[in-house]
Amino acid sequence: MEDITEGVNNINISDSYKKNRIQVSNTKKPLFFYVNLAKRYMQQHDEVELSALGMAIATVVTVAEILKNNRLAVEKKIRTSTVDIKDDSRGRPVQKAKIEIVLGKTANFDELMAAAAAEDGENGDVEEQSA
Repeated sequence: MEDITEGVNNINISDSYKKNRIQVSNTKKPLFFYVNLAKRYMQQHDEVELSALGMAIATVVTVAEILKNNRLAVEKKIRTSTVDIKDDSRGRPVQKAKIEIVLGKTANFDELMAAAAAEDGENGDVEEQSA
């Protein structure tokens, strides 16, 4: 019985389901949807994992760079790999590139988010448009 209890206590959540993972697509949502979602995930979980396949990799890298350049996130880990995806039109597996980027909050993340929220409140949530 002790072995079972120890086994249950040592179970890791599988990679296929993580509460702080964002699987990015370059066709479904605009870029800043993912930027804002990543900010929200970092507020809740202190870190976020951005994941993408194929052509969406550029979107993930851009999201990560926006967060880093705004001093909201730091890189913790980057993993690259290839995965076999079944291509229905060809009837055989095709390899696709995959990237996973884990970002953590910076020390002043909460201050920056509070300042941004206060600024939005002053502007009445109206986005500024620059010419």
